[in-house]
Amino acid sequence: MDELCKRTSIAMIAALCILFAVSAQALGQQQIQWKDTVEVEWEKAPTSGTIEVLNGRVEKITILKGKGKIKGTHFQFASSGSARIAINLDSIQNNPGPGATLLTVQTGKRPFSFFTRDVSTAFPVYIPIYGVVVLPGKDNRSYTTIKDHIASLKHHTKLGKIQLEPEASFASAEHFVRRQYVPTWLGISRDFRIFQLTESMPGMPREASIITPKYAASNVNLPETKNNASAYLFVTGRGQGVELSTKRWLDDGVLPVLHSVTKDEDVQYHSISFVALEKSSLAEQGPRGTDFLVADNYSHGHMFTKQQEGVLKHKLQKAFDTREETVFYFRSVAENKGSAPVYAWFKTARPGSGWYEQYPYTYDSATGLSTYAPDKVFCISTLNGKPLPNEEIAILLKPGEKAVFEFFLPHTPVSYTRAIALSKQSFDEKWNDCKSFWKAKLKSGAQIHLPEQRIENMLQAGLLHLDLITYGTEPDSTLAPSIGVYSPIGTESAPIIQFYASMGWHDIAKRSLQYFLDKQHDDGMIQNFGGYMVETGAALWSMGEYYRYTNDKAWVEKIKPQLLKSCDFLLAWRNRNKKENLRGKGYGMIDGKVADPEDQFHQFMLNGYAYLGCIRVAEMLAGTDDVQAERIKKEAEAWRADIRESFFNSMAHSPVIPMGNGNWLPTVAPWPEMTGPRALYIKPENFFSHATFTTADALLGPLYLVFCEVLDVNEPASAILLNYHSEMFYQHNVAFSQPYYSRHNWMQVKLGMVKPFLQTYYNAFAALADRETFTFWEHFYHVSVHKTHEEAWFLMETRWMLYMEEGSTLHLLRTIPRNWMEDGKIIELKNVSSYYGPLNVKVNSAVSKGYIEAAVECKTGRGLKSVNIRLPHPDGKKPIKITGGVYNEETETVSIPSFNGTAYVKLEY
Repeated sequence: MDELCKRTSIAMIAALCILFAVSAQALGQQQIQWKDTVEVEWEKAPTSGTIEVLNGRVEKITILKGKGKIKGTHFQFASSGSARIAINLDSIQNNPGPGATLLTVQTGKRPFSFFTRDVSTAFPVYIPIYGVVVLPGKDNRSYTTIKDHIASLKHHTKLGKIQLEPEASFASAEHFVRRQYVPTWLGISRDFRIFQLTESMPGMPREASIITPKYAASNVNLPETKNNASAYLFVTGRGQGVELSTKRWLDDGVLPVLHSVTKDEDVQYHSISFVALEKSSLAEQGPRGTDFLVADNYSHGHMFTKQQEGVLKHKLQKAFDTREETVFYFRSVAENKGSAPVYAWFKTARPGSGWYEQYPYTYDSATGLSTYAPDKVFCISTLNGKPLPNEEIAILLKPGEKAVFEFFLPHTPVSYTRAIALSKQSFDEKWNDCKSFWKAKLKSGAQIHLPEQRIENMLQAGLLHLDLITYGTEPDSTLAPSIGVYSPIGTESAPIIQFYASMGWHDIAKRSLQYFLDKQHDDGMIQNFGGYMVETGAALWSMGEYYRYTNDKAWVEKIKPQLLKSCDFLLAWRNRNKKENLRGKGYGMIDGKVADPEDQFHQFMLNGYAYLGCIRVAEMLAGTDDVQAERIKKEAEAWRADIRESFFNSMAHSPVIPMGNGNWLPTVAPWPEMTGPRALYIKPENFFSHATFTTADALLGPLYLVFCEVLDVNEPASAILLNYHSEMFYQHNVAFSQPYYSRHNWMQVKLGMVKPFLQTYYNAFAALADRETFTFWEHFYHVSVHKTHEEAWFLMETRWMLYMEEGSTLHLLRTIPRNWMEDGKIIELKNVSSYYGPLNVKVNSAVSKGYIEAAVECKTGRGLKSVNIRLPHPDGKKPIKITGGVYNEETETVSIPSFNGTAYVKLEY
């Protein structure tokens, strides 16, 4: 018994020791520091203020410099010079992670907050824009001493460093940013029968090339493939080896016709892929395309009301008319580039995306037909114009000899009779038909010619990429401006529609806007995708932008009831949030999520777009319905005031962060219920998504208030947002994950920040888009192909760089690269659309002869009073003679203050 008691006692002692060790470890991890002192010194004393503490308590406040009084946590100064207080704290938490002590110095002007754990002698919390410094207790250095010390270090912020570097270019970006390859989408525009071609590329290896027919974003499921997605594998060359040598490009550099060249030692395979109609010419007029609701149904993320579901059910019955298919046309020419005979290999399309997938089918060498059944042909194959002798083949080529392998693959299988008719078609005739079709589209809009061929090609290819998946029936139906695999969204379709308008495709833009009007809910809400609550305001904004381009008063009058319904929906929603407990924390602000993250808060982005949509509606109605225009404008301005109140309250209570130059800057939360940037984890959360911690703050956060005109781009708060975002949330001045959601690109253009803008511009597209086909991914990681939202913002970025309206002033070439003005280079904009009407600009650089000249034409007189055109000399020289305007040496800009429709400018050196 004694032995048993002894063993029990030892076990109990051991358990207690373990418990004590665990408790001590937990306590050690917590490391609560109960007391601390910080000192705050102002260059010029505030009148009064209050100290607020989150996760801690104020024990005592003492005035160390200046004259004043202390009462509890309140201080008041009677002197106006330098002032300093000491704040004794207890129950504080200075460890990493959530729950840290946050101290707010709440003054009438320039309130700010800081983590007590951030206060140090080595890196004092120095906030020069507020004229204040925070130091540890007993650090007796003055504000002036800190100011002089930090100035002497000559450190720079990230934006400051960019200003010291050469201008960014594609050449400077392509070698260090990630390189992307994107599967290619091919189709015929308006029609939701899309083909996705995936080739084996570096970083995207495949066993073979894969063709995947799709209805918009949805798979084509066939009974012959056991209702799995239909896909077809084919091969040119011997297969996957140690070397992968493939290059791709678009026909004429821009058309949706894909060329690729693969080298397999001495044999070169030059392949061409495109899509055309089975029987008709693409140039033929007449009804064509897919109803927008049907296409919407086959895109990801779509939402329908009960009424829309009923309409869709009827339309689906008529959608799959297979009397004429779209067809994927493929040709590969194998050529022996060596000096001895060598074999080339081909494998024609077969079902499945891997060799191991086995679906019943037959290949007929006599006809070249691949069939699931005698009357279900899925491919027609030829070699040198005759039926391919075998599904897989090797052919001996003498030096310089070529072999031509072709196949035609309908979107879904066709009958034997139709297949035989298809087999008699000429690849070259269909190829020319396809090219003519797309070239005609380009000619129907504005023309932009640039000194950088890559950018010029990306503008033209991008416009066609957008058009390829803007679904609807021709010639005049509603269009769905889809965004890659996704249904249209009020926010993400906005740049697509606005670029259409910029390029003079006003009818396409208007029909795309009709999508949002046709799908408007009975209560006025516009919501089409994934529960996003931001669409109503964003769609109204795009309608307002279209009106600025066209001044189409008849259209506004026609849709006025729907505009008013949406505005009233937003204002009623706002009124439900006019609660006193939300003062400064979302009063009068609507709540809901703006993107995929389920953040149902009074988000600044959500409210910014809602305000912007309403103020644009007021602008549209002005002059035709002044009563409604004034009512909505008044409500919108009150909304703006409430957003600003919550914004500045958030800034006061959000912690300052350090910048690279030794300064500290205030921050702002993404929604007013929150304290500080979400990425700083003031509260314990798990929110990592879309490959980044920065989504809520950088991609969906308060910077939208500048873009949405709640904050003026030139006010100090906007500069604060831009600077701390650039320091904390960008890599090489590009946002993470889905970079075109960040609106710092627009701000940089508005502010004429040439070098920062160019770094954002080139680094973003060089890392996100396929450099050969110009197609964009949605994210830096491989999610969502042919993402036209990202591509459209790139296109709009280029448009802003070339021309941007601001009130009654037109800004031209505000942030173009300096090397675009090298000798002999020309920039030309032909009939692009602006708020003021059609615009023509031509700039010619003849610096070898000592001048740069520019001609500007915009004759409508629609509110345009002045023009500013930036003409930077490639070597930074300043002109000795200016003709046609007033020169600003700092911005390298010529101002034409009284523009009368045409202008000629000449700078001589």
